[in-house]
Amino acid sequence: MSQNDQPEDNKNGPRLNAKPVLVWLLLMAVIIALFNIPGTDSRNAVQKLEVTQVLAYAQEKKIKNLTLQPNPTAGSERWVHVTGELEVAGAKEDEKSRFFADGHLTEKEFETLRASVSRDAFKEVPAQTGWTMFLYNVLPTLLVSGVVLFMMFRFLKNANRGAMQFAKSRARLNSTDKESTTFKDVAGCDEAKEEVKEIVDFLKDPKRFTKIGASIPKGVLMVGPPGTGKTLLARAVAGEAGVPFLSISGSDFVEMFVGVGAARVRDTFEQARKLAPCIIFIDEIDAVGRQRGAGVGGGNDEREQTLNSLLVEMDGFDGQAGVIVIGATNRSDVLDSALLRPGRFDRQVFVDLPDLRGREAVLAVHAKRFQLAPSVDLQRVARITTGMSGADLANLLNEGALHAGRRNREKVEMSDIEEARDKIAYGRERKKVMDDSDLKNTAYHEAGHAVVQALIDDGALPLHKVTIIPRGRALGMAMLMPTKEILGYSRKRLLDYICMAMAGRIGEKVISGEISNGASSDIKQATRFARQMVCDWGMSDLGPIAFGENSDTVFLGREISRTQNHSDATARRIDEAISTIVQEQYVRAEKLIAENAEAHRKIAEALLQYETLDGVHVMEILKTGSIQTPIAGPAVVTAPTPEVAQPAASPEADAGPGLQSAPSPA
Repeated sequence: MSQNDQPEDNKNGPRLNAKPVLVWLLLMAVIIALFNIPGTDSRNAVQKLEVTQVLAYAQEKKIKNLTLQPNPTAGSERWVHVTGELEVAGAKEDEKSRFFADGHLTEKEFETLRASVSRDAFKEVPAQTGWTMFLYNVLPTLLVSGVVLFMMFRFLKNANRGAMQFAKSRARLNSTDKESTTFKDVAGCDEAKEEVKEIVDFLKDPKRFTKIGASIPKGVLMVGPPGTGKTLLARAVAGEAGVPFLSISGSDFVEMFVGVGAARVRDTFEQARKLAPCIIFIDEIDAVGRQRGAGVGGGNDEREQTLNSLLVEMDGFDGQAGVIVIGATNRSDVLDSALLRPGRFDRQVFVDLPDLRGREAVLAVHAKRFQLAPSVDLQRVARITTGMSGADLANLLNEGALHAGRRNREKVEMSDIEEARDKIAYGRERKKVMDDSDLKNTAYHEAGHAVVQALIDDGALPLHKVTIIPRGRALGMAMLMPTKEILGYSRKRLLDYICMAMAGRIGEKVISGEISNGASSDIKQATRFARQMVCDWGMSDLGPIAFGENSDTVFLGREISRTQNHSDATARRIDEAISTIVQEQYVRAEKLIAENAEAHRKIAEALLQYETLDGVHVMEILKTGSIQTPIAGPAVVTAPTPEVAQPAASPEADAGPGLQSAPSPA
């Protein structure tokens, strides 16, 4: 980037901060002042005498000790500095009278003074010459000043060097010489790969498109939830095309100095032009590309100048042939509209969470570096991990390998992966000690969930397993495992879910005759889905009407609350419709448990004995009245002491449905 391209305020780099320089100058002044402060010889604490008086006291033998420092002169007199103590009759050791005197003595008086004081009490200090005084008084000051000036020079030199690099781009260049990422390393996003393959073709053979008048998109925006592989897909594009890959984060452009971010944007594109054909990847582009002027207090000048510079560079006025910008964000709704118009980021590629086949493909890619046992079924793992991203699946296999390593296994078993899934989804097992009544309440609560789900399931969400082992905040849970990818939820399936959620409280009530706060999360989820059915999805007698505009994401410059666009009378009808849905499903669950009371009791007793039951065991109890398939592991005998028993359940402790039970609000 040439000097003419620099901002007006930054042609010579950002201005240096004057504070460190002032600190060094102040420090040097203090040191020099300290070296020039006269020595404290306590002159204010002693009496001053004339030289003739000192001579008289010496002749009278009243001087205890005396130090004389002559200064020879050209004349017959010499200047002397005398210090000493007088001998005071009857005085104590600490009552000696100290004195000093300055003056001129003749040679005869000087000899008389020396002869009048005993040899032990007399001390003569050699006279100071000009060089001695210079070395004693001036040289330390010069040395300290030289050190301070040297340090200041080093500081200014480094600061100037840093200022020259301050406006440089922080983009990291990934060379194609190293082992590059290709489309084989990316799985679970086949549609997104198809979208970007033509970019690879353009980078390999641009004349193929330009000769017929076509132009490749200059900017591709990858949008999707975190962990779905947006960065990996951008690297794969560069790896497939065999071109340099400049990677930078959006936050690297934003600085406290006005104009630095814009200079870095220009320098980044200047580097890309030199490396063309090249890919610029801007991760988390929403950090610099947010809407201008948004917010109560106005926009940030530095961020907006940086965005303006990015818009100009991407507009193509300077003919940046062969440079393609790939941005990644999970907040495309907050980006400035000028950034998304054709000619800049004119193509959006949505990288969604992988579906069932996508998760299996992602697991197959990550499983290559793990030692998996033959019992590991990746298709089954994909079924029990609905809603997980590619990063979540990689973490799942790693947690399973760690679990196997803690048990000194040579290979990762299926049980290790299932334990890792439960740990990630629900939390680590807790060795919470509960008394018999708490265990029984939890077992009957979970048995209620299991019985109702097993009875009303239509085959899409079968019961995976039910457990009373505490995990996270829950004292137990019923887990579901979808047999296929669920893309939409019918009214019947939502009502079934609410019915299953209500079954936990009914199960508790059967054994104790009381209700507890253990079903708090069940009630919240059921109410939330009932409200969405009425207000968002038009699944009530009120008709296909949306009531209220949701603004779940708080963003300055937009609505930050839910707007009521209906009357109070309609709000009353909405509340009645929500209450009716929940109450009807509560009665339905109560009837199902009452009709299968014996199976409910046997499932609860089996949970108290084994702690965990698979869905197969629950179905066997419902059909035959007993467990036919052997349960892995010995039966659990729980005998906690009443003294350390824990309370029944906290407000968050909920034996709620499993990972795959929550329908999407979309």
